[in-house]
Amino acid sequence: MNGTTTRRCSCRNPETGKNYGKACPKLSNKRHGTWAVRHELVNRQDGTRREFRRSGFGTSAEAAEELSKVRALLAIPDADDPVAQLAMSDMLETCAKSKEPLPDYDETRRRLSAGQALNPRMTVGEWLDLWLAGKKRLRVNGIKRYDTDIRVHLKPHLGHIRLDKLQVPHLDRMFDAINESNIEIEEQRAQRRAALEELKTIPWKGAENRARRQWLKAAIDQMPPFRRITGINTQHHIKATLRAALNTAIAQRIIPNYNPAEHVELLPGTRPKALVWTEERVAHWEATGERPSPVMVWTPEQTGTFLDFIADHPLYAMWRLIAFRGLRRGEACGVRWIDHNGRTQALSVATQLVQDGWEIVEGAPKTDSGIRIIALDAESNRDLEAHRRRQDKARKKWGSAWQETGRIFTDEDGSWLHPGKVSDMFERLVAAAGLPPVRLHDLRHGAATLMLAAGVDIKVVSETLGHSDTRITRDIYQAVLDDLARAAAEAVVQLVPRSRRRLRAVPGERATHTSAAEPSSSKRPDAGPADEHTA
Repeated sequence: MNGTTTRRCSCRNPETGKNYGKACPKLSNKRHGTWAVRHELVNRQDGTRREFRRSGFGTSAEAAEELSKVRALLAIPDADDPVAQLAMSDMLETCAKSKEPLPDYDETRRRLSAGQALNPRMTVGEWLDLWLAGKKRLRVNGIKRYDTDIRVHLKPHLGHIRLDKLQVPHLDRMFDAINESNIEIEEQRAQRRAALEELKTIPWKGAENRARRQWLKAAIDQMPPFRRITGINTQHHIKATLRAALNTAIAQRIIPNYNPAEHVELLPGTRPKALVWTEERVAHWEATGERPSPVMVWTPEQTGTFLDFIADHPLYAMWRLIAFRGLRRGEACGVRWIDHNGRTQALSVATQLVQDGWEIVEGAPKTDSGIRIIALDAESNRDLEAHRRRQDKARKKWGSAWQETGRIFTDEDGSWLHPGKVSDMFERLVAAAGLPPVRLHDLRHGAATLMLAAGVDIKVVSETLGHSDTRITRDIYQAVLDDLARAAAEAVVQLVPRSRRRLRAVPGERATHTSAAEPSSSKRPDAGPADEHTA
């Protein structure tokens, strides 16, 4: 088991065509042929035998030096530590197959004593693939988000770097490159947008105009298509993905206890605030087409207009549940009849339908806190019972073609509702109702706004929405909470009786006061002529 070095050549017998092997007449010349190393390793976990083999050495001294390195590495683990011996043999077998140089003795000894992986040459890209493959318990959307971060950003920028050599400057350069790409995308978008606007201004008549339009169309076709920039919030998610992957590598002792993703500084990410479609904001949108915020919610009057407009829609009960109880799109598509308790007026959220590409996948709610029981008002409960009766009629109408999925809200034939089609349907209904635009998810935000405006405790609102923490609720609806706080401040002031209340303060004049008991035009009992004139 001490290993051997052998010399061989590739000479062949001209008569038989076979390799001479050890019988080559030229082997007496020490410079002829090449030297090879062979050393037996610890058997694999399945009990099969294996060896470290490496050839191509020009001299016996080179082969002997390589064999000494193999012996020294195999001697590092203690004789009574089969796990370490197996790990060392695994590492040597990998080196032999990949034809990589043997690792440094001192570094290997340090890694073994620290419980780290003995193959230090794993790249960031290789580890990210392994890490993502181990995330089998994640929900589909979570895996897709991680996959996008890894495939689009992390592997192209960092994938070639050795995992144990990754440092903060590597990450800084990646985010610098992303921001430079953002600038380029913005410039390309502006150029394409300007060309499209110019195209609209060119008349159709006239040979010169037609030639100009044709040239401009050809130029637009050569421009890059509209692309999204990688915003600050997305950059924070990329950083979080890498941080999670590196933390796992640290926990498995593949790399030292240092995570460079913890020390990268980015601009603070901002969660979009929910704003209400006030008259002023609606007028601005109608004039410019710009939405004040990515998250817009309707006023109670606008929500009522929408619900009145769709009162006869087959999915009216679903739209109402989202508008008042704040179900997510996938939760509304996935809720089942077994989740509805008409006697207690409750609806359990225990499953959802989500998109994987364009395919529909059934899974658990977005978070563990998303599994919840929602209290229903009497009208919503009656709407669900009426919806059940309509579904029973549809089941009889379709007969054997009806697909029994057990879902409350289904397609015409009982099959699953496609979440993407539900969003498209909602946008068409909003446009037909003549209301300012909101996304389907914003209808859920509107439910939160209605609950907060009605004075529902924020903890109850958070639990109804399925948020894991009330801080998330406060962060998203801070603008709404500020409005409520101002209203509360006014209400508090009105509760306190005052004998003199300030009316106004004009610059350069003393503020005018009135008595809480008398109108401002009344005279004081002791008022003299001057006072009467002043009043």
